[in-house]
Amino acid sequence: MTDGRTDRVPTRRVLLSPEALGLVTAALVLLAGATLPPPGDLTMAAQRVLAVFLTALVLWLTEPVPYVVSSVLSVTLLFALGTVDSFEAAATGYASTLVFFLLLLLLLGNAIGTVGLDRQLARRLLSAESTPRGALRSVAGSMLALAFVMPSAMARAVTFVPIVEQLESGFGLADDSGFERAGFLLLGHVNPIASMALMTGGGMALVTSEIVSNSVRPVTWVEWAVLMLPPTVLLYALATVAAAVVTTVDGTTTVAETENAPLATDGDGSQLTRDQRLVAVVVAGAVVSWVAGSFVGLPTVVPAAVAVTVLALPGIGVITTEDITEVSWGIIFLIGAMLSILEVMEATGAIDVVVDVLTRVVPFGALAHWQVVAVLLALAVGIRVLFSTGSAAIVVALPILLEFGGAFGVDRLYLALSALLVVGSTTLLPFNTTAVLISMDRGPLSHRDVASFGLLTMGLSLLVVAVAWVAYWPLVA
Repeated sequence: MTDGRTDRVPTRRVLLSPEALGLVTAALVLLAGATLPPPGDLTMAAQRVLAVFLTALVLWLTEPVPYVVSSVLSVTLLFALGTVDSFEAAATGYASTLVFFLLLLLLLGNAIGTVGLDRQLARRLLSAESTPRGALRSVAGSMLALAFVMPSAMARAVTFVPIVEQLESGFGLADDSGFERAGFLLLGHVNPIASMALMTGGGMALVTSEIVSNSVRPVTWVEWAVLMLPPTVLLYALATVAAAVVTTVDGTTTVAETENAPLATDGDGSQLTRDQRLVAVVVAGAVVSWVAGSFVGLPTVVPAAVAVTVLALPGIGVITTEDITEVSWGIIFLIGAMLSILEVMEATGAIDVVVDVLTRVVPFGALAHWQVVAVLLALAVGIRVLFSTGSAAIVVALPILLEFGGAFGVDRLYLALSALLVVGSTTLLPFNTTAVLISMDRGPLSHRDVASFGLLTMGLSLLVVAVAWVAYWPLVA
């Protein structure tokens, strides 16, 4: 029996998860772009390419499916919607040297970490100074030096997390000390800046150099170093000083004698193992080949391919099948898909439509030269904040920026280098950079710390860009 009251099942408000919302949004964008009549002078092919681009963008930002799946889907849609004549034309981005070069560099970087050469190099480069501020300078200098042979900022962050923790313990500092906060700001925010100094320094530099070579003019490995090494080192130094200043790192306390001495290891670590020597020799040979190849016209992908092959040979076996499966295939597929989409956007005139629309919204014709550059860099920052990797943001933003630069008389080489410096220095959200995620997970940083210091490094990058644009690049370019 009941007491006359109706039993009611409590209702709940069901909200779509970000992943589900992303799927719904992507489907609606694709449906509208594929079926609705195009407005104005926009052709149906151009509209469908833009629909595929926006669909891919939504899927990459919300990540309801892995990058590999959304990237393959995007390329397939280019062909299925009739924007190209063949699937080969839709997948043309995967024929880019960049895709294979990035894969080879990731394998080389993994090999360095697998044999423990990164830890050995850090141990040899880093010495515990008498004060926390001095030790912080040593950490920063060591990470900068390692960036020349270890492309992955994430790998460098993982390598130096225990070093920072050991140094903090060696100084007898409490948790959340100024030294610890500054150390993890270095690992998350400042560390990735070092990857821009060399063309082979990381994904962002590789993507930028490839787009510049295709859209502006070829740039050799040595020329890139001449153009980017001084501005990058200056920016890196300014960001390191800023980390020490904002966290008020102690410059007077001496090292406390504790059992956890800085850089403590299970052994003396004085001798390199066989595999470490092999990797060191092979990577050094690749670097020498990149330098020499800049003068004789040797493609940069050749030394990388030779190095990976040598390390994978029977009897050496540093690079194995397991290493290949652990590569970040999602990023590689994303870059290939984006290059494919950009190729079709250019062929159908879709990218010109984007430029025309933005020109109507922003009165570029009424702006001074420096104001045009400032607006374009602001656009790059806006795109950067949306992506979890700088490489993906560069792939999306840089072609659009270069189109505007050409239309309004901006030096496109300088613009590309400036966009790289600003995008590579802007981390406002934790997911923007893997190194920041690691530093937040292992250190005392909050979301507010990440955003505020990211704004600071972005401001410093704009200052360095202004100095380089006016006083340095014209002298060497």
